[in-house]
Amino acid sequence: MRYIVMIIATGIFLSSCKNNNLAPDVSKIPVVLSTERYEEDFFSLDSATLQEGLKKLTAKYPAFQNNFIYTILNVDPRWPADSALNYLKGFIGAYRPVFDSSQKVFADFTPYEKEIKKALQYLKYYFPDYKAPKKIITYIGPLDGFGDILDEEHFIVGLHQHLGKNFSLYGTAWVSQTYPAYITERFTPEYISVNAMKNIISDLYPEKPEDKSLLLQMVEKGKRLYLLQKLLPETQEYKLIGYTVKQLKESYSHEAAIWNLFTQNNFLQIIDNNLIKNYIGESPKTQELGESAPGNIGSFAGWQIVKKYMDKFPDTNLKALMVMDAEKLFNEAKYKP
Repeated sequence: MRYIVMIIATGIFLSSCKNNNLAPDVSKIPVVLSTERYEEDFFSLDSATLQEGLKKLTAKYPAFQNNFIYTILNVDPRWPADSALNYLKGFIGAYRPVFDSSQKVFADFTPYEKEIKKALQYLKYYFPDYKAPKKIITYIGPLDGFGDILDEEHFIVGLHQHLGKNFSLYGTAWVSQTYPAYITERFTPEYISVNAMKNIISDLYPEKPEDKSLLLQMVEKGKRLYLLQKLLPETQEYKLIGYTVKQLKESYSHEAAIWNLFTQNNFLQIIDNNLIKNYIGESPKTQELGESAPGNIGSFAGWQIVKKYMDKFPDTNLKALMVMDAEKLFNEAKYKP
């Protein structure tokens, strides 16, 4: 069963420019997509008749309800019924302010549905045989838990992780233990479509933890960012990799220095994943480049390598690109900023 979790949101061109001039016309490609607001039904339940209300929700959301109760809220199915109901009542009470905030931020979810629908048109253009979900389900879950999820039938959007970077509860100690400030900076509505397409890419091309060199893993990350950009050509580049506008601008300004970090220190061939994660994983900064240099800098470099390759070989289709040998791609790109 397809069940992909995008707990954190991730996001480029030097400015906030877009790539839609290079995008194909997908306006006539039919895509069916609708949204159901599960959180509105859930937080409307009457605590006096909670068990009966939950049965109605199970009928309305047969595929999602059990996942929400037992996986997202972590209710143990072995608990006595009274204990489970009391737990759910406690969650509803404690998270009422979060729900209320989501009602203000997402009074109208239509713009975000339209963004995902447009991305699905590009997806269908490039991958016509892929069976994407036709429904979005929104929900409110624990702030330090699951976020955006993809299953076989739904884009499942955790609104509690899209309430805006200044949402007060994101700065609390118990949330920041799981999601530090550089991550909650991305807990904004505009990352909904980004997360949805990142989950699609993970479904199309599951990441395989292998003992590959840093260089090869950088190229693989770069492929994913390149594909993400093709699915979201109107999205500002910095959002695709999860940087700020300033971080992206400085990364482009210091592209040669970034590449020198890897080449002059012989980092490209390291295979120790404990070291590799310093350059292609989530982190607030790249220590060797200074306090202001963002993390995940290897993915940024990998993205530029893939762009260089595609500039040289523009007739390469996305399917061929995604399965291409990473070392072959690097050698033929002849990347040298």
